[in-house]
Amino acid sequence: MNKHIFTDNLAASAGVLMAGKKKFFAQSIQSPSWEEQVAGVDLTIPSVEGEGIYEIKAKTLVGELDPAFRVARWKGSEYPTIIYHHGNNERPFDFKKGAKNTFFHIFLRSAKMPEANLIVVRAPFHNCPLKYYQEKMLELSNFTAMIATSVKLNEELIRQVRKISSQTILTSGISLGGWVTNLHRAIYNTSTAYAPIMAGTLLGELFLQSKYRKMASSLALNTPEVIRNTLNFNSLFGKQNTPNVFPLLARYDQFIEYEVQKESYKDYPLKTIENGHVTGALNTRELRNHLLSVL
Repeated sequence: MNKHIFTDNLAASAGVLMAGKKKFFAQSIQSPSWEEQVAGVDLTIPSVEGEGIYEIKAKTLVGELDPAFRVARWKGSEYPTIIYHHGNNERPFDFKKGAKNTFFHIFLRSAKMPEANLIVVRAPFHNCPLKYYQEKMLELSNFTAMIATSVKLNEELIRQVRKISSQTILTSGISLGGWVTNLHRAIYNTSTAYAPIMAGTLLGELFLQSKYRKMASSLALNTPEVIRNTLNFNSLFGKQNTPNVFPLLARYDQFIEYEVQKESYKDYPLKTIENGHVTGALNTRELRNHLLSVL
């Protein structure tokens, strides 16, 4: 077993201990479809007036949620824009050296800053204690609403940037953010380019097949077709045929399994890094270089 696989396995075991009985979808596996969840999100973003944090109230099919975005750098409408979405349980507005924040480490700690406007999106349930998040994830409909809300927020940001700029917009994200990136393309496909990092379109397999299945409840594991029918969106993604997807997967990833998720990208140039999920997220140089090459 190499160090990348070992680290992912260790992370999965630690996650199980932290979750205890609060495993994903332990209370309910009922959820509207992705299209229904996204269509059911009602949010309006304020006019972006420079750098700062913008808190949003979103009405959704599961109630009011609290997404947000931060304009970390605004160089002007004559520059391209990167819209980035964080991974699960990150704190994307925490700009400190030791922060669990891939956006900060990819973009803001590097001397090789992209000549672009930088916006980071925060998903619902990521401005609260971990226990609250775990409580919400007991229901599948809250999980899908969380992702759908981020998808809609991405779309509203793209629309606003388009009003003032004709430059490239790159939509990207890691892990959870990668699923948001791909689902946005599947439903809207309004960004210039998409760079999903360590994600695919077979989201159900994360909970049913990968080492992350340790985090799934017995209710979910015993109803695999319900989970697949709800979470996998490969067919929806496949309806878009524009050559604007530039994915990155990690060969030894034990969560976003390489051999499973690469099937999402048969027609697109797949970048492969020699890492696992945890070590891949730490390999910010490779991630940065990939995003800069796409931009």
